[in-house]
Amino acid sequence: MLFQDRTDAGQRLAEKLTAYANNRDVLVLGLARGGVPVAFEVAKALDAPLDVFLVRKLGVPGNKELAMGAIASGGICILNEKLIAQKNLSKEAISKVIAIEERELLRRERVYRHNRPILDVEGRIIILVDDGLATGATMRAAVTAIRQQHPQQIVAAVAVSAPETCDKHLIGADRVVCAETPEQFFAVGLCYKQFSPTEDAEIIDLLERAAARS
Repeated sequence: MLFQDRTDAGQRLAEKLTAYANNRDVLVLGLARGGVPVAFEVAKALDAPLDVFLVRKLGVPGNKELAMGAIASGGICILNEKLIAQKNLSKEAISKVIAIEERELLRRERVYRHNRPILDVEGRIIILVDDGLATGATMRAAVTAIRQQHPQQIVAAVAVSAPETCDKHLIGADRVVCAETPEQFFAVGLCYKQFSPTEDAEIIDLLERAAARS
């Protein structure tokens, strides 16, 4: 186990991002849900504003933990065509999963924001934060969506990743920062002593605290 919890992970990830401290162009975006507690610590350490960015993994029917792609705010959908072919998944099955995840994405958008406007991305240095990278599909979807809003730079920052996944070419970001890249990597959750699900109430609280600090 590399981290006590997501707070510990965020503090340690922030140590790798000190070059971005006190830069008015920086905006930290936490990937909901698990990335937000990590991003909260990063934003606090860098003295940067925090917002949430919504991405939903598309799980293979019958094996939700196996990602066949991801969707993100802005109508972005990324699919792992190789995996889909291997699993012989029909278009109907894929569409059903996408529809379910789109409804949840919209629900979270309403719950987390409370009519609070989305922070402007254009021309800024965006640090996209998550608690870990497995296949990288979720982060790729987020990077693709953010890229359409013309940021100055996109930094994908994660607490832990397999060495081969911590790659800016794979993720599509300008830079990828991983606090830990263990050779023996099996799952993100196994790298944390405490890895309980992040609830909506915690995300709302963290966003409100970050807004008050700003």
